[in-house]
Amino acid sequence: MMPVVGRETNYLHVGAAGILAMGTGVLAIQRLQYFRTPSHHSYSINYVQLVLTALSVYIVLSTSHSIQKKQGLPLINQVFSWLVLGVSLMIPLLSGTGVLHRLLTIMLAYLPVYLLLSISHEGLFVVTLSYLLYFWLHLENRSSGQISQIKPKVESVDFVSPLLPEIKQQRHLQLEDVRRAFYFVFLMLTGFFGTGNIASINSFEPASVYCFMTVFSPFTMGTLMMLKNVIPFVLVTCTFRAIHITTHVPIRALFLLVLAMSDFMAMNFFFLVRDYGSWLEIGTSISHYVIVMCMIIFLMLLFGLSHGLTTFSVIPRKIHRN
Repeated sequence: MMPVVGRETNYLHVGAAGILAMGTGVLAIQRLQYFRTPSHHSYSINYVQLVLTALSVYIVLSTSHSIQKKQGLPLINQVFSWLVLGVSLMIPLLSGTGVLHRLLTIMLAYLPVYLLLSISHEGLFVVTLSYLLYFWLHLENRSSGQISQIKPKVESVDFVSPLLPEIKQQRHLQLEDVRRAFYFVFLMLTGFFGTGNIASINSFEPASVYCFMTVFSPFTMGTLMMLKNVIPFVLVTCTFRAIHITTHVPIRALFLLVLAMSDFMAMNFFFLVRDYGSWLEIGTSISHYVIVMCMIIFLMLLFGLSHGLTTFSVIPRKIHRN
């Protein structure tokens, strides 16, 4: 129901998204401390991420104010923007591999980068999407307890080595797995079209990258915009992998279900392709078909990326184990 993110800017929404994310991060850390006790090193990383989120909000507001006064992009803001980008992409590899802790670290890592590239309410959209993914993870974990005698708490499950040896045993697909695959496809499409990305790409707004550069550079600007569009996909895919871990679903069979649903959508959009009418109607119908076809290939890359983000850690396991 929100307007498409286009050429109108509202940086108060960006600031509100940052404040909401920081408040949520503090509550999430306290919840993890109650259920589980990772090392002090793991929690210090999360507090650094909260500082980076606050820094990103300040950079966005400071840069917009400076540009409105015709003073251009301050050099210190540009330096810190690229520094936040580089540090945020590496931080998830420094945390533990507990399901909730790693997902929280990934969310807090990519949110500052997303805020730096935001000009309106899309930051609030990503925060809300993170809430929805958290509830989805708990929903699937609770429902899996009804069909299995093993009921591991999501707070005690690890991405690398599950808590119980029985969880490693693969099972056959069940009807509930179709629901999980459907939710995954639905959330992937929601992450892409939730802020009107098609319209925002076609009417590219240079203000989205003002925190990083003000000089026109098509390749760098395009890369930053693609990174912005990929971040919701990464959050959804990592949560989907967490659901696979907590419910011990065979990931290959579940992935084939997702591909089958994507093929059915591609067939539907293929018959909706138009060769008459306005150029906008023709281009939109073709774009929908191409996007769904590309999503089938893109999902394979995302699954590989989510596996690395959730399982790989550069710190020894003895440090972040209980």
